[in-house]
Amino acid sequence: MTAELASIIDFIRYGASRFSAAGLTFGHSHDNPIDEATHLVLASLHLPPDIPPAYGASKLTAEERVRVLNLIERRVNERLPVAYLVGETWFAGLKFKSDRRALVPRSPIAELIESGFTPWLDGRHVERALDLCTGSGCIGIAMAEYNPHWHVDIVDISDDALSLARENVAFQHVVDRVDVVRSDLFAGLKGRKYDLIVSNPPYVTEDEYAALPGEYSHEPKLGLTSGEDGLDICLRMLDEAAEHLTADGLLIVEVGESEHALNALLPEVPFVWIEFKVGPMGVFALERRELIEHADAIRAAATARRAR
Repeated sequence: MTAELASIIDFIRYGASRFSAAGLTFGHSHDNPIDEATHLVLASLHLPPDIPPAYGASKLTAEERVRVLNLIERRVNERLPVAYLVGETWFAGLKFKSDRRALVPRSPIAELIESGFTPWLDGRHVERALDLCTGSGCIGIAMAEYNPHWHVDIVDISDDALSLARENVAFQHVVDRVDVVRSDLFAGLKGRKYDLIVSNPPYVTEDEYAALPGEYSHEPKLGLTSGEDGLDICLRMLDEAAEHLTADGLLIVEVGESEHALNALLPEVPFVWIEFKVGPMGVFALERRELIEHADAIRAAATARRAR
C-alpha cells in the first residue's frame, strides 16, 4: 500500500492519517496530526518547516521513504514524541536539539519572548535575565537571541538537562551571552541579581501524572511533577525570588492548571495572570515589591510545604 506514496505531501498526508487512526496524543509542540506529521517528515528530510509549498510535490528517494515510514511507525507504536524521533523541534521560531535528557520545548512563554515581553517590560531596563528550571535551555536561549544586549543565566538541577542545554547554547551561537549553571533553584546563585526571572518549572500533580498519555512517559519525570498540587517548586521559588531580583525586577512563572490551587493557597497575593492569543495559560507575573509585601504569607505557605 505504501508503494503508492511518492511525494513529500503524500507522506505528510499518510502520516497524519496514521496518527489520527491510532488515536495519538498531540501535546509536544503540536496540537493536531497534520502539523505533527509535517514536523516528522520535513525534519527527517532535513528540510525547514517554512519550505515553499511547491516543494511538496518533490519525490522521496527509496532510502528516504524507508526512513520516513519507519519513523511514522515508531511514532504510532512507541508513542514517542516526534521531537525525540527526529532529534529537533522549534520554539519561539528557533530550532533546538531535543532528546530524552529534557522535556520537549513547549511553553506559551514563547509568545512573550517573541513580543518582547510587552507590556510587562515596557519602560524597563534589562541587562541580566534568568531562566530557572531551564531543561533544554529553550526559554533562556530564546531570550538571548531576541535580546542581544541581555546576559542570561540558564539553571537546572538535572545534569542530563544541562548537557543538552549546553549543546543548544553552542548550536544557537550564544555562548558569549548565556551561562549554564547547575543549581537547585537559587541555591547556586548567591549574590546574583536579575532584572527578569522567567521559569517554566515542574507543575504537574501526582494524580495528573498518573493519568498522562503514553507520550509523556518518555520525558524525565523530574521535569514534570511537583507534589500533590503541583506547587512544591513554585512555592520555593516565590519564597526566594525577591533576593535575586533587582529593585524593579519582575518574576514570570508558568504553573498551568495549578493556577487554581495557587490562587486558593495565596489569595492575598496579587498574581497577574497573563492573557495569550489563545487565552489564559496559567502564567503569572509578579513584581519584586509584591513578593516583599506578601513575603510573610508566601514564607508561611512554603514552610508548611517543607514540613510535610
